[in-house]
Amino acid sequence: MTLTRKEFLRSATLATAGLLAIPSSFAVASRSVKKQALALSHFPDRLHAFLWRNWGLVPVDRLAAVTGAKPADILKLAATIGLPEAKPVSPDQMQRSYLTVIRRNWHLLPREQMLELLGWTDEELTFTLQEDDFFYIKLGSLKPDCEPIRFRASSVEIQKKEKWLLDVIREEFRTGLPQHREPLFQFVKELSKAPENTVKQRPSGFSPRFGYAYFALFGDPLLQPDIDPYPEGYLAQMAASGMDGTWLHIVLSKLTPFPWDPALSEHWEQRLENLGKLVSKAGKHGIGIYLYLNEPRFMPLAFFEKHPELKGVQIGNQAALCTSHPAVQKYLVDSMATITSRVPGLAGFFSITASENHTHCWSHGKGAECPRCSKRSPSAVIAELNQLYLEGINQGMAAHTQQKSPALIAWDWGWQNGWAEEIIPALPKRAALMSVSEWDLEINRGGVKNKVGEYSISSVGPGPRALRHWAIARKNGLKTIAKIQAGCTWEIAAVPYIPALENVARHAENLRTAQVDGLMLGWTLGGYPSPNLEVVAEMGSSSTITGQEAMHKVAKRRYGAAGEAVTKAWRQFSKGFSEFPYHVGVVYSAPLQAGPSNLLWSNPTGYKASMVGLAYDDVDSWRANYPVETFISQMQKVADTFQDALARLRQETDGLNLPAPVRKALTDETGVAETLAIHYSSVANQTSFVVARDKLGGEKDKRKRAELVALLEGILRREITLAKRMAQLQGDDSRLGFEASNHYFYVCNDLAEKVINCRDLLDHWLPEVAKAL
Repeated sequence: MTLTRKEFLRSATLATAGLLAIPSSFAVASRSVKKQALALSHFPDRLHAFLWRNWGLVPVDRLAAVTGAKPADILKLAATIGLPEAKPVSPDQMQRSYLTVIRRNWHLLPREQMLELLGWTDEELTFTLQEDDFFYIKLGSLKPDCEPIRFRASSVEIQKKEKWLLDVIREEFRTGLPQHREPLFQFVKELSKAPENTVKQRPSGFSPRFGYAYFALFGDPLLQPDIDPYPEGYLAQMAASGMDGTWLHIVLSKLTPFPWDPALSEHWEQRLENLGKLVSKAGKHGIGIYLYLNEPRFMPLAFFEKHPELKGVQIGNQAALCTSHPAVQKYLVDSMATITSRVPGLAGFFSITASENHTHCWSHGKGAECPRCSKRSPSAVIAELNQLYLEGINQGMAAHTQQKSPALIAWDWGWQNGWAEEIIPALPKRAALMSVSEWDLEINRGGVKNKVGEYSISSVGPGPRALRHWAIARKNGLKTIAKIQAGCTWEIAAVPYIPALENVARHAENLRTAQVDGLMLGWTLGGYPSPNLEVVAEMGSSSTITGQEAMHKVAKRRYGAAGEAVTKAWRQFSKGFSEFPYHVGVVYSAPLQAGPSNLLWSNPTGYKASMVGLAYDDVDSWRANYPVETFISQMQKVADTFQDALARLRQETDGLNLPAPVRKALTDETGVAETLAIHYSSVANQTSFVVARDKLGGEKDKRKRAELVALLEGILRREITLAKRMAQLQGDDSRLGFEASNHYFYVCNDLAEKVINCRDLLDHWLPEVAKAL
C-alpha cells in the first residue's frame, strides 16, 4: 500500500496526537495571539514581500491563488520589482523545503493563507509544527498576528516604492539578482551517487559509529513513500566516511499496536515492513539502523477519562502513562518485542529518559505528583524503564537465536546530578551507557568562564561528567559510548561540516585514550560524509596514529597535492574556532545559522530570539553571559582567523596543477570555511548595529549622535558586502545554508533582501536621523 502525503500525515497525526511536549492547545493559541507581525519597510507593501520571499520556492499559480490574483498578474508584478523569470518548482523541492516556506511566511500570512500556500489541511500544519523537531518552538511558540494578503493594483505611492526597489536592485546587482546556479538540493542527487573511489575503512576501535542522515526528513519517515532518506549511493558514502550506523526518530505507538486505542497505530504494520526493508538495504553497505526511544509519550487528558488507572503526572492538558503501572510496563515490553521479532536485523536502540518529550512521571522532574512514582526515586523509575526496554528486546529475539540481539544504549542526557550513581548500577549488563563527551568541560573565552553543555567543536572533550559516568559504567560491566558532534554543531549548522579538524582529531584521540567503546557522531546535524568523519575513522583505525597524521592522510586523499596546505589551514581554523564564545544560550539564540540574511531594524522589534530559528534583534539573548564587547570581539576573532587562513590556503594552492575534480573539491572546502567566517563576522556586525542603534535612541549629544550615525552607516555597508558574497557562495554550492531539521535557513533571495533592507536603512532611516542632529 502506498499512501499520499495527506494520508500518511493524517495517520501520523492520529498516532501522535497529544503525545508531544508542546501543549495541545497551541494550535488554538496560535490563532488568537495578537502580537503584531513585523513590518517590512524595505518592500513597497506586504504583497511585494510575499512575492519576493516565495519566488522560486512556491509555484506561481499557487502564489496567485493565495492572493486572489491571476498568474499573469503575479508575473507582471514580479517583473516590476526585478524578480527573474519564474522557474518550475518540483514536488520534490516542495516536500524538502516546507519548513523554509513556513519560516519565511511566519510574519506575513495568517494561518488560513499559510495552509493555502502549502496546500495542507489545518491538521497537517499542526502535525508539522509539533512533530518536526519542535518546529513551533523554533518559531518562538507564537504566531504573529497577520492580516490576509490580497492582490491589488499598485497605487501611485506604491509605484514610487516599486521604483526605489528596482533602482536599488539595479545599483547593487548590476549583473542581475543572485541565482542558484547549482539548484537547491542538488547535493541530494550528488550524495545519491555511489562514490567514485570507495575507500574501504579498516576495522575501528570505536564501535558503533552512528549518526543521523544528512538530508532525512522528519515527520513519519517510515510511511513517506516518495522521498528516500537513504539512497544506495548515500549509504555507500556513509560507509566510506567511516560510519557503521545511522538512527531514526520513532514514536512507539506508530510502530506497534497501541492497546488502548488501536486507531492511534494505523498503518503500524506497514511502518515495520518498511523498517525491515531499510535495515536490509543499509546492511548491505555495513550500516546498522538504530531507533531512538523516548517513551511512553504523554497522552491528552481525554484519554484518561476512559483509563484513569493509567494516569501519572499531569502537565498542562496532558498526562503520563505511568510506567509504574503493570499495564504500561506490559505495553512497553510487548511493543519492543513486536519490533525486534519482526525486524530482527536492527542494530540497536538508544533511549532518552529525562527530558525531550514528556514521557514517564519523572522525565521532567515532576514524579512527586504521581501517587505511584512519588514513592519511588527518579533513578529507580529510569533504571526500570531501560530494563523494560531490554526485556522486550530479549523476548522479541527469542525466536531469532542465530541473529545478534540489538544493542540498548542508555543515554544519560538530562539526568540530574547524582542520578547516574544510582541508575547505572541498576541497568542491565547488556546495556551501554552513553554520555555527551564535552559536557561540563570548563572553558574560558575572552576572560569569560563557562561550562560546556553540548554541541561544541570549539571545545575538545571529554569533560568530567562523561568521564565520571563512564567509570561507573565500566565498574558495573557496561560498555561506554561517547556522543559527540564530529561534523558540525549549533555553533554553526548552516555548513555541511566545520573545518576545525584538529579539534575533531584531538577529541577522537582523547576518547581513544579514555578507552570509550563507541561513538554517536551527531544528533540531527552533522551527517554529511565529511573529512571530519574520515578523520575520526582514521583515529579509530589505529591506536598509534596521531591527529596530525590522520588529518594529513585524509587531506592527501581528498585534495592531492594541496593536502599539505589544507592540513595547515585545518590547524589554523581549529585554533580560531577555539575562540568561539560558547554558551548554550549563544548556540541556540544568536543568528549563527541565518548569518547575513538576518534583517536589521531601525527600532527594537520586541521579539525574543527563538531556538535556532528567528533571532530578531535580541542581543541580550544572543550574547548570554558574555559582555557585549567581548561577544563581538570573540565572534570577529574567529572570523578573522578563518579569513587569514583562507587567504594563505588560496595563495599556496592557486598555482598547483590539480585535476578538475580535486580543484572543485578544494573550492568547495574554501567555500565552507568562508561561509563560517561570513556568518560570524555578520553576527559581530549585527550585534554592533543593535548596540549603536539603541545608544542612538537615548543619546542627546550631537557630536556623539553623529559618530553613531557614521558607525551605523559603516556597519550597514559591511553587511551589504557580506550578504552579496554569501549569495555568490550559496549560488555555487547547494549545501550552504541547509540543515536537515530546519531545511534551508536562507536562500539567495533572502540574502538579496538583506541588501535591500540595508539600503532602506541607509536611504531612508539614517538620513532622517541625520536631519535631527
